[in-house]
Amino acid sequence: MKVLANDGISEAGRKALQDAGIEVLDNRVAQDHVINFINENNVDVLLVRSATKVRQDIIDACPTLRIVGRGGIGMDNIDVDYAKTKGLKVINTPNASSKSVAELVFGHFFALARFLHESNRLMPLEGETHFNAMKKSFSNAYELSGKTLGVIGFGGIGQEVVKMGIALGMKIKVLTRKPKTKVLTLDFFDGQTINFEISSTNDSDEFLKDVDFISINTPKTNEYIIDTAQFEKMKDGVYIVNTARGGVINEVTLIDFIESGKVAGAALDVFENEPTPELPLLMNPALSLSPHVGGNTVDAQEKIGLELAEQIIKLQKETIL
Repeated sequence: MKVLANDGISEAGRKALQDAGIEVLDNRVAQDHVINFINENNVDVLLVRSATKVRQDIIDACPTLRIVGRGGIGMDNIDVDYAKTKGLKVINTPNASSKSVAELVFGHFFALARFLHESNRLMPLEGETHFNAMKKSFSNAYELSGKTLGVIGFGGIGQEVVKMGIALGMKIKVLTRKPKTKVLTLDFFDGQTINFEISSTNDSDEFLKDVDFISINTPKTNEYIIDTAQFEKMKDGVYIVNTARGGVINEVTLIDFIESGKVAGAALDVFENEPTPELPLLMNPALSLSPHVGGNTVDAQEKIGLELAEQIIKLQKETIL
């Protein structure tokens, strides 16, 4: 079996595949040359992350393909349903990067609540001449402990965000399309565990009215989850982080509500016009920004590679190939 890891794979994932007798090709093939490369090399498995798109043209033109894998959660760069109708197995890694994304959420929350995003911009420029003035301007900061954390979405990432919020002593609210209850386990360094039963609501008005910090952790949507109507229902001074997908929050409206003071600060790891975010977003001092790096940790990539390898090996043993 041949695997083309076109957007790369961790060394742990590569080794697991090779130990199982599977050949790994990690050539970085340009999108318009993928079809030729797959056919010339009789590739059985195509692994991608966010860079390579697997649309109908590749699926139709590559008869040797048996598996398409996405190293990550979202599958919007793969025509999943069409692939399945053509008999391909489609796999992904829904949980491997959850902790990394959740930690980025809180990295942004801490940066916003303590003005770290802004002070890091200004200290190199004005630290020597306006130190005391900046110290005073950044004094209106907040602790996260005791505040209300609102999490939109309750999948793997949403659950990790909730657990980290609990560990910080935050009050928890969860919004989902349909109410659900999950038991979350917090694991500690000494082997102790504590279970928390968390129930979500589908009442958006009730959810929004008193949350201090909001984390959006949903799949890609066809319409905004957060727009004017939702902003208007939030308390003044709310902080928002979006590590989900561009297009779940109206970025233009977000800027308006930042300027009005309704939103104290926001963080975006994903953008509507990715990879060319709008300049007003990039220049706004109330925004903490990162370039879609939620799952980009060494730890997450190791887990992603291993999880993909395990699924491929399992499918191979089931003799689908």
